Amino acid sequence: MKADPVVVLVLVFVLTPLDAGRNSGRRRHKEVFLGEKSKFKFGGRIDYKLKRQDSTKTLLIKTEQLLRIEDHDFALRPGFGGAAIPVGIDVQVESIDSISEVNMDFTMTLYLRHYWKDERLSFPSHNNQSRTFDSRLVKKIWVPDVFFVHSKRSFIHDTTMENIMLRVYPDGNILYSVRVTVTALCSMDFSSFPLDTQNCSLELESYAYNENDLMLYWKNGNDSLRTDEIVLSQFFIDDFHASNGLAFYSSTGWYNRLFINFILRRHIFFFMLQTYFPTMLMVVLSWVSFWIDRRAVPARVSLGMTTVLTMSTIITGVSSSMPQVSYVKAVDVYLWTSFLFVFLSVIEYAAVNYYTTLEEMRKMKRGKIPSTFNASQAMAFDGCFHDNDIELTPFPPLRPSLTPDPLIAANQSSDSRSSGGTRLRRQRSLRENVELLVSNSNMIDSYSRLAFPMSYLLFNTIYWSMYC
Repeated sequence: MKADPVVVLVLVFVLTPLDAGRNSGRRRHKEVFLGEKSKFKFGGRIDYKLKRQDSTKTLLIKTEQLLRIEDHDFALRPGFGGAAIPVGIDVQVESIDSISEVNMDFTMTLYLRHYWKDERLSFPSHNNQSRTFDSRLVKKIWVPDVFFVHSKRSFIHDTTMENIMLRVYPDGNILYSVRVTVTALCSMDFSSFPLDTQNCSLELESYAYNENDLMLYWKNGNDSLRTDEIVLSQFFIDDFHASNGLAFYSSTGWYNRLFINFILRRHIFFFMLQTYFPTMLMVVLSWVSFWIDRRAVPARVSLGMTTVLTMSTIITGVSSSMPQVSYVKAVDVYLWTSFLFVFLSVIEYAAVNYYTTLEEMRKMKRGKIPSTFNASQAMAFDGCFHDNDIELTPFPPLRPSLTPDPLIAANQSSDSRSSGGTRLRRQRSLRENVELLVSNSNMIDSYSRLAFPMSYLLFNTIYWSMYC
């Protein structure tokens, strides 16, 4: 059956606005309902408009595509098979964190920068600007394998990200910088400690590539080594300088090696306060016993033992903070010589006490000690026991004399015996002088009061002139 044309036109006119209205309503509802999700999932008109407004959403070329990383084998060094690739180095020392005499090492934080050219990474650029990357790209390209010789511990700082920077220039020149802390060995000589000067060095070298493949050099000569203002607690930094050389290994050949040399001079004032001044005071304190009565045994013995034990404590404290070296240090010379002076002051009183006892025993045998002599008091003073039952004659009266020194009196008596107006003085032998000194034990203290200070002063003069 044929449809009437008039009826068909009427149906089309009636139904078309209704369907169009419903479809347009759905589209409007769909656009409003999706909102921001349509930008990411459906790629509708909202997403297209926002992309045109936001320049950060424009599609960029990937780094791997720009540098053509996938087109080359970066396991091989640049120019493999040809001449050695030159790699320039410069260093900026941030700090010297610690210097340990016990472990003979130092810890340093520095910025280590490498410069070389790799034409495989060149890229076209209209404005000739470089591109900077972080550690993620470093793992995909070739970088020099520089390591620290004689290093004990080292690490690259990784807060908040690894402190690695890679800068690539359009012509293929590369700057590679890392911030690293390294603890390295420093062979120290403590012969003059603590008046010493130490020369330490940090050495850089390629691990795998010898001089035929890689040539390390300081990029700016002596200006390649820069330092911030560094202040250390125990040292002055006299000098920082760079040098280079070659290292030979029997199995792999010759390698270029760079040196960061620095000279450290120790502060002496700390050790003057902690070691030298206390030692001097202990030695001077030991001389006080020379002015104490020789019969005061407890006072002089306790003073001598106190100074000896204090010196032992000082020596032990200094030795515990130093490495166990097999040679004598300057501080050892001073401490042990001072200890010898303190020890001799104790021995001096032992000699005085002994000869005093002998002198009293001889007087007892000759009957020159009075019967009223109190033995208990004598024992309290000089430690000798005297029998109360022994009856001795009293001392003969002594005439006043202006020369109490027996040596002077003996000289005067010898002079008075000279005849004919000519005064002859007989020189006593060494044995006679010793016997005279022994027979007058109080003279030992008299001479010690002068001999000990003069000897110690002479020792200090020689010591400080040698080591300063």
